[in-house]
Amino acid sequence: MISKILVIEDDNKIVNFMTMALKAKGYSILTAKCGNEGILSFCTENPDIILLDLGLPDMDGVEIIKQVRQVSEIPIIIVSAREQDSDKIAALDAGANDYVTKPFSMGELLARIRVMERLIEREIGHLPETVYKFDYLIVDCDKHRIFVDETEVHLTPIEYKLLLLLIANRGKVVTHSQISKEVWGYGETGDSKSIRVFMASLRRKIEKDSSSPRFILTEIGVGYRFADE
Repeated sequence: MISKILVIEDDNKIVNFMTMALKAKGYSILTAKCGNEGILSFCTENPDIILLDLGLPDMDGVEIIKQVRQVSEIPIIIVSAREQDSDKIAALDAGANDYVTKPFSMGELLARIRVMERLIEREIGHLPETVYKFDYLIVDCDKHRIFVDETEVHLTPIEYKLLLLLIANRGKVVTHSQISKEVWGYGETGDSKSIRVFMASLRRKIEKDSSSPRFILTEIGVGYRFADE
């Protein structure tokens, strides 16, 4: 369970709203009004998660992500008014775990935080999994076998790599660029057209209704996320 959240945000109204709502759920809250103050709090207070605005008065939030990622894998959720795909991709590629666009509902933000809690729980003292079970989907990594409702389905090597990449990052957004690098081994921007083709094929094989996917969710213009619920 996350106990301490660092909020790096310069809008007092948003800070007060988030602080009251998060404290009501039992979280301890640290706040910082600028990037340098946020980095100092991160280094000295050892928070469990960071909620980060990109438009800070002294530096861009992406620079904060890069500095934090040099020393830590702490979950970072962006909470920003920037809606451009390019801003989302830049933040996620720099190492952010998730992206929430302002205005946002507190219910949505709390749900994203719970995803990060599950991520932390898996990483603390957790042995690597070899068999994953998600609802009606079973993935046996040792035997390279996939089952949907106990019926085995056959994936191509690329489809299999795509699925394992998404599962390894379940609950997190995986950008087109990250997919291209991890699966094909090249590409700075990611070949989104090719990725869509392979992802559609993978969905047809593991989803009961590929038009309303249960597992592989599309983050429009950014990438994909494997459902963590």
